[in-house]
Amino acid sequence: MPYRMNRYQVLKELGSDENIGLSEQEAKTRLSKNGKNELVKQKKETPLQMFIEQFEDPMVIILIIGAIISIFLHEIIDASIIFVVIILNAIIGVVQEFKAEKAIDALEKLSSPKASVIREGYLKEIDSKDLVVGDIIELSVGNYIPADIRLLQATNLKVEESTLTGESVPVEKDCEAEYDDVVDLHDQKNMVFMSTYVTYGKARGVVVRCGMDSEVGHIAGMLSKHEEDPTPLQMRLAHLSKLLGILSVGICIAMFIVAILQGRNLFDMLLLSISLAVAAIPEGLPAVVTIVLALGVQVMSKNHAIIRKLHAVETLGSISVICSDKTGTLTQNHMKVVSTYADGILQRSNEELLRGFALCNDAIVSEEVMGEPTEAALLTYCEQQGMHKAVCERNYIRVNEIPFDSSRKLMTTVHQSDKGYIAYTKGAPEKILDLCTTVLIDGKQVRMSAFEKNRILEASKQVSSDAQRVLALARKTMKSAHEDAIEGKMCFVGFAGMIDPPREEVKDSIQLCHQAGIRVVMITGDHPLTAFAIAKQLKIAKRSDQVMTGRMLDEISDGELKDKISNICVFARVTPEHKVRIVNAFKKRKDVVAMSGDGVNDAPSLKNADVGIAMGKTGTDVCKQASDMILADDNFATIVMAVEQGRNIYMNIQKAVLYLLSCNIGEVMSLFLAIVFMPKVVSCLSAIQILWVNLVTDAFPALALGVDPKDQYIMSEKPRDREESLFAHGGMIFTLMNGFFIGTITLVAFRYGLTTSSQNAQTMAFMVLSMSQLFHSLNLRSMRHSIFEVGIFKNKWLILTVILSLVLQIAVCQLPIFHTLLKTVSLSIVEWGIVFGLSMSVILINEISKWIAKDK
Repeated sequence: MPYRMNRYQVLKELGSDENIGLSEQEAKTRLSKNGKNELVKQKKETPLQMFIEQFEDPMVIILIIGAIISIFLHEIIDASIIFVVIILNAIIGVVQEFKAEKAIDALEKLSSPKASVIREGYLKEIDSKDLVVGDIIELSVGNYIPADIRLLQATNLKVEESTLTGESVPVEKDCEAEYDDVVDLHDQKNMVFMSTYVTYGKARGVVVRCGMDSEVGHIAGMLSKHEEDPTPLQMRLAHLSKLLGILSVGICIAMFIVAILQGRNLFDMLLLSISLAVAAIPEGLPAVVTIVLALGVQVMSKNHAIIRKLHAVETLGSISVICSDKTGTLTQNHMKVVSTYADGILQRSNEELLRGFALCNDAIVSEEVMGEPTEAALLTYCEQQGMHKAVCERNYIRVNEIPFDSSRKLMTTVHQSDKGYIAYTKGAPEKILDLCTTVLIDGKQVRMSAFEKNRILEASKQVSSDAQRVLALARKTMKSAHEDAIEGKMCFVGFAGMIDPPREEVKDSIQLCHQAGIRVVMITGDHPLTAFAIAKQLKIAKRSDQVMTGRMLDEISDGELKDKISNICVFARVTPEHKVRIVNAFKKRKDVVAMSGDGVNDAPSLKNADVGIAMGKTGTDVCKQASDMILADDNFATIVMAVEQGRNIYMNIQKAVLYLLSCNIGEVMSLFLAIVFMPKVVSCLSAIQILWVNLVTDAFPALALGVDPKDQYIMSEKPRDREESLFAHGGMIFTLMNGFFIGTITLVAFRYGLTTSSQNAQTMAFMVLSMSQLFHSLNLRSMRHSIFEVGIFKNKWLILTVILSLVLQIAVCQLPIFHTLLKTVSLSIVEWGIVFGLSMSVILINEISKWIAKDK
């Protein structure tokens, strides 16, 4: 562990020299032996492999069997349409997944393309991929760090590590730091890591880990080992596919038994039983599900939620836990002054405090304030209060300075004005107080009494308890710009408290999550006090014992974590491995987990979660490529919108599934019962009529149900259980009873039609079967509320579909051109009255059942 060695031990261990570095020959030897300083790419699947994998779904396999059976029955149109549906579905799947595995490539892009390295005593610039362990590296402001490096020299070095550790402010580094014990990544002050960058100061260090051995490399390895879990809907549809397969086989067996008992022609019964098996399979279901999901993706993209994987849409509707990164997700990812102290009063500032913070500041103002985050926050505050740095610098010219030093924790600048020289010093309150003998009160310098000092310390403690970072300011008038003891006998002016504040809209969004039965858990690499302060403001946590640190996580097993996690609302000082453990602990509790984040450190947990959510503006490429959904506006409220949309999409898919299955049950029951109870009569439906009903009157109403307007009460309900069946809450009874009823009224129409002719009977049965299904689609608007309560005309697409389909059905019955194709005949007015009466009875019976259920 290089951070536990001193600089001389590290150099000796690595066979390098701080001033000379490695020889070119030694560097070539190490490069040849250990490989380049780059991340190993996963072996990518070819588009052909992705395409073939689309056919592994049980539902697709059943559809292929159905198509083959249709070819055997010489129903080429049927088989062609089924194959078109299958291939279209596969193409959509390939397009969605083609870019889903680019996380490793994105990680590589974070590495600096060039590095300043000392070899054979000369400083030169090389490609970062050619770095080797033992190379001596020079770092300065703005440099991306190309490998994991043990610092040898450092001058006021600060490194932005939020994308790796989640730390919200740049970390001060100290090459002299030594550690006897194991410490977390966040606390290794003598180390800098690949993919982070320098925000302040300069340094020299020795490369200790490259490529896949680096901390970023470990994350890349975690990404490559993860396997995608099936979504709840995928699991339910797979289960449904198996049931339908068993049902199809059962129908064939049952029909053969009937054929033997009735002494029918076995070959004819084989063809009829196969027709029944095909009728039992809702061929349009995969297409309906895919199209409904795709339409949902379009709606969500317009609302700033970009879905990278179709099935993530419905998974959003099942979410019971959102594990949210703090920095940049719940907070604004930039420091802001929220407290000031001047003239002995908290939340007051004065002209001298503003002037001092504007002058003793290296941040610059262009189109926006740029610089080290804390200095940028101070200068932004001064500008907002009307104290402009450009004006101050014209009247107070900087003539001397003592730069910030991590050991002193102070920065001093000296300025010349028409009134003489004045020095401003800023730093930690306790350090500033040690320098002061007076304090500025209402424009006058008064003696720094014990009372004044305690008042300042109490105010500072109060601000610090809210996890604010406090910087104090002192001043001193001088006769010369270069006095011997500038930082002494100063006057205390005041202080400012800063924090990375919560996003304004997040609090309301979290309240909506709680209303919807969704837990929000903060996961951050930040300090526990800072994390708890933000969590308390957002009402994520109420008590400090609801916070767990990474070190506490290391001390408990996965089983203990699973038991304790229900009481923990904040996880602080965590590593990428910790985040994955947390996500897995929730998943073991049967929760459906979403994880949001923006940094490299979030990528493994995003990929491991049921839904990984990346920030679109502040998120790294790694984070985006590992995610299922990207928030284009970085707005936590968009997650809530996506959850609501996901719940509605799932409900609409459920409506479509129940509709299709109840209709198919009606088809099967009418055919099966006609054979059983009318042994000497032809089938009540022909093969082409079954095909027409399956692919015309089934699919379009199901699609219209798939875009049903959202339920206004849906966010007041608890999340669905991961194990919940598609037929939960009475769905199975609803489907079976409606299927039986449709089958029964079809047989009634068939029996009535037999009084005229068998072709007339088939036509009436065909009309009732198709039209009753169209009217039944209106029942699916709600299984609990009357269609008049939910608004019969709110789903305009469904109404339009029903009307057009009814017109089409009348046309295929009355127009001679369709008589040969669909084996229909024209019906009389009386027969049409019977057809419409029977068909519309499906609405009446459902309205009565809903009224009875509601009355109970």
